[in-house]
Amino acid sequence: MTDTTLRPRRSVLYMPGANERALEKAKTIDADALILDLEDSVSPDAKEQGRENVCAAARSGEYGHRELAIRVNSIGTQWHDDDIRAAAEAGPDAILVPKVESAEQVRSLVAAMDAAGAPAATQLWAMIETPVALLHAEEIAAAHERLTVIVMGTNDIVNETFGLHVPGRNPLVLTALSWTLLAVRAAGKMIVDGVYNDVKDAEGFDAEARQGREMGFDGKTLIHPSQVEPANLAFSPSEEDVTRASEMIETFDEAKAAGKGVVTYNGKMVEELHIRDARRILAFHDALTAR
Repeated sequence: MTDTTLRPRRSVLYMPGANERALEKAKTIDADALILDLEDSVSPDAKEQGRENVCAAARSGEYGHRELAIRVNSIGTQWHDDDIRAAAEAGPDAILVPKVESAEQVRSLVAAMDAAGAPAATQLWAMIETPVALLHAEEIAAAHERLTVIVMGTNDIVNETFGLHVPGRNPLVLTALSWTLLAVRAAGKMIVDGVYNDVKDAEGFDAEARQGREMGFDGKTLIHPSQVEPANLAFSPSEEDVTRASEMIETFDEAKAAGKGVVTYNGKMVEELHIRDARRILAFHDALTAR
């Protein structure tokens, strides 16, 4: 598998697979990634048409820089096997599977993708959205190299834990989000935060997106195009971040070349860990610029 850890996934927008107009509109939306959905947004009587729509979209080559993931129906549903086969044949950037709960399921999904002829470049993404999944997050994230991204299903987590949606998300942040983030980073994978449900509450969305970035998430899943721009802003390094990173690396390299044991930048000590972070910021900035 190629390294996907620098691919921008600041804004990951769900698009209903049965809505052809929405899929067409998505070609003009500046999201980093699109999840072409066959699950929650598609009624049972529209599943087959939705499957045809999203597979045609994946084959079209008309979505530019946008990463395309097809979200199939969950394991055990009557549509899942057909979804996997069709999505694998269509060859999107990724196949997203909801309600993954074990490493064994991950390996079975990879085997199903291989059997259906999925291109090597097609990644597996998995949603963590149940208590069982949370308790097995580390083994899920590390189960297979084809699994590259974990997507948080925060609505389902709140529902299944009998919790409440509250400003600041303290019940989620202190348990589900932090726990899964640690597991995913330990496996060297990427992780995308859950959705914000009130599309009219721009201030609330901004606060939650900033919180996700502060925690360390790579981006956020979105339910409306109006959330794309603020998500891109929240998860992008600022001009000041880029300048500081570049200057810090330059200062560090010069000091090391001069044989100095202690390096400071703007009055603060700089260590290798700060330089690793600075290089990551510059690499991500370059990836955005090259988009």
